[in-house]
Amino acid sequence: MSELLKIGITCYPSLGGSGVIATELGKLLAEKGHEVHFIAHSIPFRLGKTFQKNVFYHEVEVSDYYVFRYPPYDLSLANKMAQVAKMQNLDVLHVHYAVPHAACAFLAKQMVGDQLKVVTTLHGTDITVLAQDESLKDLIRLAINKSDAVTAVSNDLIRETRNVLDINRDIDLTYNFVDKRVYYPRDMPSLRAEFANPNEKILMHISNFRPVKRVSDVVDIFAKVNKVIPSKLLFVGEGPDLPKIQCKINELGLGDKVHFLGKQEEIADVISLADVLLLPSEKESFGLVALEAMGCGVPTVGSEAGGIPELVKHGETGFLAPIGEVELMAEYAITLLSDVALSEKFRKASLKRAREDFCDELITKEYEDIYYRVLGRPSPNKSLIKEMCK
Repeated sequence: MSELLKIGITCYPSLGGSGVIATELGKLLAEKGHEVHFIAHSIPFRLGKTFQKNVFYHEVEVSDYYVFRYPPYDLSLANKMAQVAKMQNLDVLHVHYAVPHAACAFLAKQMVGDQLKVVTTLHGTDITVLAQDESLKDLIRLAINKSDAVTAVSNDLIRETRNVLDINRDIDLTYNFVDKRVYYPRDMPSLRAEFANPNEKILMHISNFRPVKRVSDVVDIFAKVNKVIPSKLLFVGEGPDLPKIQCKINELGLGDKVHFLGKQEEIADVISLADVLLLPSEKESFGLVALEAMGCGVPTVGSEAGGIPELVKHGETGFLAPIGEVELMAEYAITLLSDVALSEKFRKASLKRAREDFCDELITKEYEDIYYRVLGRPSPNKSLIKEMCK
């Protein structure tokens, strides 16, 4: 590479798609020789605890001064961003989510100077939820407009950003990705036997169990599928709707056919157990879990919400139906699970699409190109990257 960069990354460090992508991107950039500095209130969970070359973590400490009714995390974060940028001579601050991270980066740049460039990646709820709040709309618009570059994880999210915030500036489409060294099909016969008999199929749902995920629809889909095909349902994750879902399962008499696995960090092992992923969400700016499933050769049956159709090709890597069309989704799942040849065709197509169209090297290079562009520097050639992703 012609010139290596010093990059600051701020994301939500806990569980969530944006934190996953930000952390994995940072690790990949570090592997390429860039110096990556994570700035957050805790270590991103995907970063791990082992030493990684070119990766550094800077903890944001919040003042407990008695005058403050609430700890001023945003101001502390902005100040820490500026400190790290000055001390480490950062070239770029790449922040994930407009609020509060892009707003904090704007303040940090005011402290450091225009030589520090800010790249903001929009992931979803900063636009689909927070930007709907009139008390935050102006702040989010300012943070986006003052960024040197803005990216979004789907065309659908770009469209909604423009509509909700009346924004006309350029927004780069930069899809999420999966590391093919991590997400690949695994043969897990002993683990699979813990949950299902050899003649049973496994359906899976992974989420944070918020209402927007329509987890109740997952149960309804499974109930219909189970009447036709011997099967089990695995739930992965936790969240506010989980108690209601457990009650519904018991009411339907499906308690012995459903397993709750809670939060799982080694998610590729778990996904590899599934025959079908269910994703009937009401809103989904991208649907990272569907891409993770594709990387493991697992097709998705889900809704046409948001950016999902940009990821899941209907009739090729999965089946999609209008939001709430439980009957149709169940029919699609039954079709896939009852046709071995079709299921294998979808499996191969899912693997190919995940490895080529959402290749980690390719998406990382797209972010690098954006960094070099805002810095006014030439970007290295990417022709070799495309070959690596085939």
